Amino acid sequence: MDPIYIGLIVGILALIFLFSGMPIAFALGTVSVIITVIFMGPSQLNMLAELLYSGTDNFGLLAIPLFIFMGIIVASTRAGTDLYECFHKWLHKVPGGLGMANIVSCAVFAALTGSSPATAAAIGSTGIPELRKRGYDPSLACGIITAGGTLGILIPPSVTMIVYGIATETSIGKLFIAGIFPGLLITALFSLWILFVYNKKLKKDSTDMQGEPHFVNYTFSEKLKASVRILPFLLIIVLVLISLYGGWATPSEAAGVGAFLIMLIAMAIYRAYQPHQIKSILMRTLKESTMIMMIVAMSFLFSSVLTELYITQAVAQSMVKLHVSRWVIMFFINIMLLVIGCFLPPVAAILILAPILHPVIVGLGFDPIWFGVVMTVNLEVGLITPPVGLNLYVVQGIAPDVSIDEVLKGSFPFVVILLVSIVIISIFPELATWLPRKMITGVASP
Repeated sequence: MDPIYIGLIVGILALIFLFSGMPIAFALGTVSVIITVIFMGPSQLNMLAELLYSGTDNFGLLAIPLFIFMGIIVASTRAGTDLYECFHKWLHKVPGGLGMANIVSCAVFAALTGSSPATAAAIGSTGIPELRKRGYDPSLACGIITAGGTLGILIPPSVTMIVYGIATETSIGKLFIAGIFPGLLITALFSLWILFVYNKKLKKDSTDMQGEPHFVNYTFSEKLKASVRILPFLLIIVLVLISLYGGWATPSEAAGVGAFLIMLIAMAIYRAYQPHQIKSILMRTLKESTMIMMIVAMSFLFSSVLTELYITQAVAQSMVKLHVSRWVIMFFINIMLLVIGCFLPPVAAILILAPILHPVIVGLGFDPIWFGVVMTVNLEVGLITPPVGLNLYVVQGIAPDVSIDEVLKGSFPFVVILLVSIVIISIFPELATWLPRKMITGVASP
């Protein structure tokens, strides 16, 4: 049978199991077993255990539980609140500054955790009540946090960048660095939109608006005190990125050192040294790491089956041979990613699609590091669109009196901004490729 037809059968089966409510890892594993038995014979089942092992036998994967550990340490403390208070005190006099403070706080917290739902939950629990109390429309307040949380999978360190790098055998260190300028671009565009909305809709009188009473003022010493509490976290982010950029450490080594330093800071500043606190952090790390590693293993099995049946190669060859502009193909790839991102979490979508799309991207002459950034931004949209949009439900949990329709209404402009960002990164690919090309090649490149 033609590999393309087999691929259609595999795709339909995968969709059936994924939409059945079965956990993603088990759905992919079940489809892989069924396809192996039907098209390769029951005797090939003897290879499954070896494939599962080889899928996780990668030193780069060690960075995932370490970055998760680092993120959970931060999420278990008042770090999110301190970040918000710090940027609020510095930006409260800027028009729309309260909304901008939430976006910037999300960006910094994202760099510490690498998790979008964790970022939305940590900043939103403080930010949404404050935004609403100070005059922001509830839908806009929820939309700011929902969108700000998406920065968690783009700004390094990013778990999705790690799995993309492993799935496509691309330098994880360079992928991390590639996300810096696009992350800053999206943060700036989000902030500009808040400024625009503030000037058009929120400014109701000539007083010191944004809901901020004109008599509220923060002294320089208060701002400095708030900054001192978050300065150690910012230094760790900078050190991690410098170590990767300078080629001094692999992502796994940087993650290990970063997690150790974050733990020391959490103990020193937030007194997070009680046995029950440490146990809770370790158990949450174990739970989330196991879930992701199961998805990684089963996705590798699924991709290996597709490769053995020559499906991946056939799809790549068919797309490369199309007599159309490579940008037309890229357009339809992005449309596909947008649709799939609405139903699958980013890690699963990358692990399933990256091995298939990577030979297509290379064959069309695109930079795989650039595409890793585009793919990540694209899948960010899925985090704030139904039916799976994790950030939507996290934010509604924080503000249960705001309907999901209102949350979607406030989030929609930010969806448009993310799509515009993809266009900008496509027109100016140097935003994603310039820094990686300047990196010192060394131990940071796998």
